[in-house]
Amino acid sequence: MSFIAPGALASPALPQGVDDDNLAVIARQAIVNEKREVYGYELFDRSTARDAHTAASDAALLFNALSYAGAEALVGQKLVFINCTQESLAGGHLELIHPDKVVLEVPTLDEGATQAEIEARLSIFNALRERGFRLAFNQNLLRRAYSSWLPMASFIKLDLQSFALKDAQSLVNFARTYSNAKIVAEKVETAEQFEHMRELGVHYFQGYWFAKPDLVRAQTIRPSQATILQLINLLRQQAGTAEIEDLLKKDPTLSFNLLRFINSSGFGLSCEITSFRHAVMILGIKKLFRWAALLMTTSRGGGSSPAVGQTAVVRGRLMELLTAELLPPEESDNAFVVGVFSLLDVMLGVPLNKALESVALPQPVIDALLHGTGVFAPFLELTKACESGDDATFARNANALHLTNHQVNWAHLQALAWAENLDAE
Repeated sequence: MSFIAPGALASPALPQGVDDDNLAVIARQAIVNEKREVYGYELFDRSTARDAHTAASDAALLFNALSYAGAEALVGQKLVFINCTQESLAGGHLELIHPDKVVLEVPTLDEGATQAEIEARLSIFNALRERGFRLAFNQNLLRRAYSSWLPMASFIKLDLQSFALKDAQSLVNFARTYSNAKIVAEKVETAEQFEHMRELGVHYFQGYWFAKPDLVRAQTIRPSQATILQLINLLRQQAGTAEIEDLLKKDPTLSFNLLRFINSSGFGLSCEITSFRHAVMILGIKKLFRWAALLMTTSRGGGSSPAVGQTAVVRGRLMELLTAELLPPEESDNAFVVGVFSLLDVMLGVPLNKALESVALPQPVIDALLHGTGVFAPFLELTKACESGDDATFARNANALHLTNHQVNWAHLQALAWAENLDAE
């Protein structure tokens, strides 16, 4: 059993002289039971804002944890609690994670959200639960407006710094009456708080009285964007396992990241994978493509700014969202590629036509990227107009596609949030 002593200290700051760009720094804080045995860990990103007390985007955090830091070093076999945004809950990155090990901490909506907006989230929560994810909510879930969300909760976290201790019993009783969720008392800072909540029958606790967040550091080994694009190229061609295996054998950084990712506890396998061929077969083409796309956003190439990769992913996600209800699913996949590859010339430092020579793509994708024609062209123009604020181009393409301003703007906000979550830099 792992135990936490009250007041355990955090790890020291990063050593001097360490290259931050090649370091994944993830903080973890224990969640313990009433015997102070470790039940799970909440993870926080400290790679870019180590002094901030806010959790990182879940996609970047999960990807760093599984691909770079190694989940075994972080959490062993314990549960992982990850803070999410509402936008990221529908992101494809969650397809890469084994749900048995992950609890998604879901925020309530901003003040002023309508009842219809609250109810609209239920389908996403149900889909996540059907895939095996458990959901945790804060105490705002106990408000009347969120009564429909209560059955979705596996955990409800009560913030002891936000109410008087004398009010704890009514909150605990209410939570137990209307949900089957386990209660976690968080921000526990005194023995009095711990004992009081334990007497109320609360079984799980988190806070500085047990442990401040400690840091787990890992040196990153990032493949070049050119190599990742080669992998994406093979996947788009539906190449055989042998061809993909050959590329992995030729690039140690790519193969290292894949094997570390697939052997992490978050992926949920019961045996270690040491063969590239086996790794490709286990992961499958769809998940391997998603993994490669995520990896591309965390790598550097051609002297381009990391912001360029993020902008490319915003374009890809926005085009995917805009086409989702207008085109068949396989065409939405191609729309994502159009958006991401529309900045390939900037990322690789060569003209776009030259960059695309090394990537096998469907003709409609080529037509949109090089000639501005075909089914994807108006979507790409509309996507670029969202960036530039070109009202005339925005209106012309939105009208042609029969999309309202609200639909496009909402999709753009979702794409921005999703891409920010993928930016592990």
